[in-house]
Amino acid sequence: MKQEDEVDQIVADWSRARPDLDLAPLAIFSRLWRVSKHLDRARSHAFERSGLTAWEFDVLAVLRRSGEPFMQSPKVLVQQTLVSSGTMTNRIDRMAERGLVRRLTDPNDGRGVLVELTANGLTLVDAAMTRLSDAEERMLGGLPRSERERLTVLLRRLSQSIDRFEPVTEPITLPGAVGEDAPGA
Repeated sequence: MKQEDEVDQIVADWSRARPDLDLAPLAIFSRLWRVSKHLDRARSHAFERSGLTAWEFDVLAVLRRSGEPFMQSPKVLVQQTLVSSGTMTNRIDRMAERGLVRRLTDPNDGRGVLVELTANGLTLVDAAMTRLSDAEERMLGGLPRSERERLTVLLRRLSQSIDRFEPVTEPITLPGAVGEDAPGA
């Protein structure tokens, strides 16, 4: 017997309201959205308990994953955290003030800068990662290893599919809408 959830009810309601639509994507993305909300809460809690914000964790995690000496260029930090260079400069400034990172002159390029994880930053990012790993394990606790592995494969394929997707750049006009004030999607 199939176990139903709230998304099943949402899809059923939309199926009655709009039988002309293929709602299979809604069944997938509504569940991903719900999982994302739970994950956001778990991550925020893990980071806050470790004295970090989510964006601080993102930057520190890039440095930590890089291995000793836990240094990267701001360019690498920008690429891996998907923020602008101006935003990254601001973040590095704020994290340096907190003693989480320090700026160093790049020995290979006197004009360049490297960002280094401090001992305090290392302690906090490791604590946050431990808490996050524990929380995520609890969230996955109901899935056997084989289902986790299959889910990993499917989510990787979905992520790759989405990464290739080019969003619509033209505004969508609904049937019967007129002029610039017409609502979009």
